[in-house]
Amino acid sequence: MSHPQAEVHRMFELVEPIATVTFSNAVTEAFLALGMRDYWDGYFAGRAAPLGQAPAEVVHAVFYNFADGEVARHIPWVWGKTTPEEAIAVRERASAAALRQRIGQLADSPGLVRVADLATRAAVSAPTEGRALYAGLRALDVPEEPVARLWHAATLLREHRGDSHNAALVAHGIGGTEAHVLLALSLGMKAAVVDGLRGRGLVDADGGFTDTGRKTSERIEAVTDELAAPAYDVLSADEFDELIAGLEPIAAAARAADD
Repeated sequence: MSHPQAEVHRMFELVEPIATVTFSNAVTEAFLALGMRDYWDGYFAGRAAPLGQAPAEVVHAVFYNFADGEVARHIPWVWGKTTPEEAIAVRERASAAALRQRIGQLADSPGLVRVADLATRAAVSAPTEGRALYAGLRALDVPEEPVARLWHAATLLREHRGDSHNAALVAHGIGGTEAHVLLALSLGMKAAVVDGLRGRGLVDADGGFTDTGRKTSERIEAVTDELAAPAYDVLSADEFDELIAGLEPIAAAARAADD
């Protein structure tokens, strides 16, 4: 069944701090132990691993919002130090450990098992069409251990929404680096690379949103939520509400530990 768009967007807010433990220092250290040179080597090795040894051009297309040449600084270099299979295993193990540390006693609560199960049901039910990174993650085995399973489900849901966001950006003619500018402006930040957006009437002379720019940004977010929504159709209204309620304290703990 379909669910209110506001609740679908709330899931994005709750999934984010759980999934993004994979970008923490603990995970970076695990990749450095494999021979990675820096954070970004580990980032690209871990996040691109579900695509296999795809060339930099493919990874760049899927990741979308990196500057030209940035992916090629790391792909395929990282595959000379590790394999996609090993990178997947290291990322899962280190991310689960980082999440467990951040959420403390919640990691061993019966409620977490239920939340992990509900999140996994949603995460493996979403459409894969046009969502290459999500499809690659869907092909992986789901972890048995509850904390690892919750992280894996959160990562699936995050990448499903991320692939959907890319589709919305492309449909609105927003380039990869321009997407960063829109995000910066939506968060009240200034950005330097605005000439192209200004020429299309999305950014004003002072570097802020025009009315058209603000509406475009809001529409992109709305379309992203619409495209992400099918992941939760497998859940009943009560199950979806239960998932949101169960994720609230876990996401809050993960977010607080990141501050």
